[in-house]
Parts: sequence; structure tokens; C-alpha cells
Amino acid sequence: MVIGIKDALKFIGISIVVCCAAFVCTLFLSYDLDLNSLENIPDAAMPLYNAQLSMGKAIAAISGCGLALTSVVLLVFYLKNYIDAHGRELGILKAIGYSRFSVAKHFWIFGLSVFFGTAIGFVAAYLYMPTFYRVQNADGILPEMAVHFHFELPIYLIVLPTLAFAGLAVLYAIWKLKAPVLNLLRGNCTKAIKAHKEKDESFLKGLRSATLKSKKLLIFLIAFSAFCFSSMVQMSLSMSDLASETFAWIILMIGLILAFMTLLMSLSSVVKGNAKTIAMMRIFGYEDSVCSDRILGAYRPFSYIGFVVGTIYQFALLKLMLGVFFADVEIPAYTFDWKALIIAAIAFVALYEFILFLYAKRIKKLSLRSVMEE
Repeated sequence: MVIGIKDALKFIGISIVVCCAAFVCTLFLSYDLDLNSLENIPDAAMPLYNAQLSMGKAIAAISGCGLALTSVVLLVFYLKNYIDAHGRELGILKAIGYSRFSVAKHFWIFGLSVFFGTAIGFVAAYLYMPTFYRVQNADGILPEMAVHFHFELPIYLIVLPTLAFAGLAVLYAIWKLKAPVLNLLRGNCTKAIKAHKEKDESFLKGLRSATLKSKKLLIFLIAFSAFCFSSMVQMSLSMSDLASETFAWIILMIGLILAFMTLLMSLSSVVKGNAKTIAMMRIFGYEDSVCSDRILGAYRPFSYIGFVVGTIYQFALLKLMLGVFFADVEIPAYTFDWKALIIAAIAFVALYEFILFLYAKRIKKLSLRSVMEE
């Protein structure tokens, strides 16, 4: 079995996440390195200078680590789906004598998704960097600073993440291929839940928990999408008096990209993974609205929990950063922004429920024949 570049390109979700991580980290680490090289800083500007140095490292560390962990979860999610979908081919290779490593070593190619994402994010950051430098020093408090290329940054932000994710993909594939050959040959045989009219109430009651248990990783991803939307939207709205408008837009765009990409990917997997169950329910006479409510609606509470956690996180993070890094800088006092919460909550409910509605329509278009022939 040969894994091609076309297969690796399906991991575009990882590319988007690491692109955002590389963009943010490149901006702030490069700015921090250039800022650190400045000389003859006026005494009056020292508090702001020290605050920006510390803040640059903190933002790069928080965003970089958070997005890196998200990328790892996405990689595991994609690899699991890929191995399940190609279980028959992998099982045949093991059956004819190929070792786990000889098969798994080809999974290094999935590291290309990280390479493309980090490279695009790195280049985009350098193209935007002159504007970013001007915005950061719009008041002219600090001396003028030119953009410099730092050769260590592409090593840390492109080369090392690519190698790390390629190695992780190989190791995960080796672990998954420990499964017996017969299990691999069966493929991704998701058992449809049989519905019985006489047990309608107990069946529908248990279907939600069965759906959640079968796709535990999706709980995290759907909650994470709500977390990103909540924290990033509220943070960008709350920063109008604390930072530049450009910085707020960067946070908003990254949050929306992560939120929608993760949510759409997760819901698509929910529908695909439960296609046979939905087909059986429709055969036994359940309406499409019931199928949608029991399958898609099972994840709704976790999305709202993610929104609440994101609200708490963004407030605590801003409060901590302003209290630690800008303690000596005169800035407006920061309090919880209820207006931002109301705007974000209304937008989230409207968008999330609209997306669920679209996926409910998609359930109606599922062809029973095509599902049962898989």
C-alpha cells in the first residue's frame, strides 16, 4: 500500500491549525527578537518595552502550545479515520508478511500537512510583519525598528514541527497496526443500532449515549470549536481599549477559522460515522428530525459547555496578562465585558444552530441504498 500526496492533502484541517500557530508565533517571536536588539531605550519607555518583551514570549508560548496540542488531537483523529477506512488493505499487507514498521513507515508523508501549513503561516507572517511593527509602535514611544530575518525561526517553526508530526504519525500507525489481521480485514464496520418500535422510548433514550461513546474524540473537538469561538470573539471585542484594532482582527480571524474548521469537520464525521444507524432508523419509520436530534443533538450540551469555558478562559487570560506584563504601564482598567459576551453568545447560538440545521438537511439526502451497500 502506497500512501500518496493526495491522501496527505486530506489532512488540510491540520494544515490550517498549524498555519495559524506559525503565523502568530512568527510575528511575536520575530518582534521580540528585534525588540530585544534595540539600544538606547528612553527611561520613560522602559515599562512598555519590558511589557512587550514579556507579552511576546507569553503569546507565542500560549498560542503555540495550545494550537500544537490541537494539531496532535487532529492528527490522531485523521489517522484513526484513515486506518479504519483502509483497514482491508492494511490487513492484507500484514497477512502476506509485511511487518508493522514496514507498513507504518509510509505514514511519514502525513507530516507534509504540517510542513505546508507552517510554511504558509511563516511566509504570511513575514509579509505582514512591516505593518505589524508599525501598529505595535503606533504611538512612537519606542525607537523605530526594522524587520530582520532570523534563521532559527524556520528551524523551530517549520522543520522541527514537520519532523515531529511525521514521527508521531509513524508511531501512531505502528500502535494501531497491533490489531489482529482479521480485525483489520473487517474494515470500519460500524454496527447499525437496530430500532424496535415496541422499545421506542428506551431505544431513543440510549441512542444519545451510544452515539457519544462511539465517537468520544468528537466530544472534545466540538467543545473545542465552541471554546475557540467564545474565547477569541470575546477577546477581540474586549481589546478595543487595550490593543490595536489590527491585533484584535488577527485574534478574531484565527478564532473563527479554528472554530468553523473544527466544527464542520466534526459534524461531517458524526454524520458519516452514524450513516448506518440513521439508515436503520429511517427504515423503521423514524422521522429525519428525530434522527437529527438524537445524533447531532447529542453533542449540543458539550458545545455550550465549551462556550462557557471559553468565556472564563479569555477573561482569566486577559486579566493575568494585563496584571503581570502591564502592571507598570498606564492602561485602562480591565473588567469583564458583558456586551462582548452577549454579542458572542447570540452569534454563537445563531451560527451553531444554523449549521446543525444544514447538517440535518444533509441527513435527509442520505441515500439508504448507498449506505447499505457500503
